[in-house]
Amino acid sequence: SSLLVPSTGNAQDARVVKSMEALKADTAKLGAPKIEGNEPVGGKEAPALYLGSTKMNNNFAVVDEVAKAGGQGMAATLLVKSAGDFIRVATNVQNPDGSGGRAIGTALAGPALDSIKSGKAFFGEVPILGTRYVANYEPIKDASGAVIGAYFVGYKK
Repeated sequence: SSLLVPSTGNAQDARVVKSMEALKADTAKLGAPKIEGNEPVGGKEAPALYLGSTKMNNNFAVVDEVAKAGGQGMAATLLVKSAGDFIRVATNVQNPDGSGGRAIGTALAGPALDSIKSGKAFFGEVPILGTRYVANYEPIKDASGAVIGAYFVGYKK
């Protein structure tokens, strides 16, 4: 179908590609992704995303490192699949309310959601909680190949 043909608007952006590589490399060092039990994020129940034996819910070390290395305006996020949603469990994206808190517990919305649900990467410009980002989302798959979450990197337009 024509939906699979990438438009020029979805061309991969070099900065984003580099940060996605860093996020995937840093998480791969921790171990294979899996879901085990629950761990609330931002006051919301969510499945607990593990990389090896490291729980990633409310664990900001990796996303902060990747965002910092990516330079001005770069953001990194790990999301976990929760029923039909993907919930941010680790992120350096700020809440839009100006509280300075992290936007954990918020759900993925917009065009990337369908791509991730079908196990495909998404490149493009997306609004995240009111701010536009040049973004890349990629599915996180467990050992069986099931999509259990998503990686996100992007920078503010």
